[in-house]
Amino acid sequence: MTVSLFDQFMSPTLMGVPLIALAITLPWIMYPTPTSRWLNSRFLTLQGWFINRFTQQLLLPLNLGGHKWAALLTSLMIFLITMNMLGLLPYTFTPTTQLSLNLGLATPLWLATVIIGMRNQPTHALGHLLPEGTPGPLIPVLIVIETISLFIRPLALGVRLTANLTAGHLLIQLISTAAFVLLSSMPAVALLTSTVLILLTLLEVAVAMIQAYVFVLLLTLYLQENV
Repeated sequence: MTVSLFDQFMSPTLMGVPLIALAITLPWIMYPTPTSRWLNSRFLTLQGWFINRFTQQLLLPLNLGGHKWAALLTSLMIFLITMNMLGLLPYTFTPTTQLSLNLGLATPLWLATVIIGMRNQPTHALGHLLPEGTPGPLIPVLIVIETISLFIRPLALGVRLTANLTAGHLLIQLISTAAFVLLSSMPAVALLTSTVLILLTLLEVAVAMIQAYVFVLLLTLYLQENV
């Protein structure tokens, strides 16, 4: 039986029930909640330091109106990082390789930023569709182009996250398969391939964290334009 390389991206099922819901709720179970003690554990202290530093960095370009999104954006960042990192473990499923899930996260948040801009400052929000100093004959064309670029933003967010994680998982599977096949015939080449696999895995850990940060950072930039 031939197994496709893309079978690893299929949502696992148990008795016909998709287990993607369990995979999505897993990150919330893993993180401990703060206690009422005066001194927390080292893990809680490190977790609180990371969240505070990230929130400060995230809110730097935003004014006070955008600080209301701090809890939502920070939670989304931790959620995406956790799912991306858990997907690198053997025999696990990565929900963020599903375009439907990424679009489900990107579209409502992008739409919320657009609605906030239209409600608070409609003139400024619509002004993004026509750059200042545009020649008269180019005005209709530029309005169409800017409108398309506006509506393609959530698709770009979802496709970027999906494509980067999918490409990394495929490379890891291809190189690990090559190392396993070459182990009996060419051990030296298999050892070299395994070294490349280890380096690629470290790279994928970085990619999993960076892509989650880029996803949230772009949402922050969209919010900055409309707040």
